[in-house]
Parts: sequence; structure tokens; C-alpha cells
Amino acid sequence: MKLKTHKATAKKIRVTQGKKGSKLITRRAGQDHFNARETGRVGQAKRRTRAVDTTLATTVRRQLPYS
Repeated sequence: MKLKTHKATAKKIRVTQGKKGSKLITRRAGQDHFNARETGRVGQAKRRTRAVDTTLATTVRRQLPYS
């Protein structure tokens, strides 16, 4: 049976191809509003991308068959 891509996951997570395998990259949550009360360090951290947690990586890879 053909595997189908989970489209909501595909829109939120980017798969990179590196020499040591692929990484799953996503944006940090909570960037919409109420950011004026955050410290500068938290605001900077929210603007950066990060790798998906290893405990969720197997679930995400199952939803993205091309990864």
C-alpha cells in the first residue's frame, strides 16, 4: 500500500539532508502575540529554528515517508 504524507506535519517541519543523515527542523512555538513581556533572550530563542525532539522524531518520520 502506498504511504501518504501527513500534510499538516509536512507544512511545519523541514527535512535537511546532511552527511550524517537527515535532521528535522521546525520553528519554535508561541511567536504570535504577547511577546513584549518576554525577555530578550526568550525572544531571540523564539526566532531561531530548532531540531525536533528525538522522542518525537520517529513519529514525525512515520508521517513523512520521504524523510
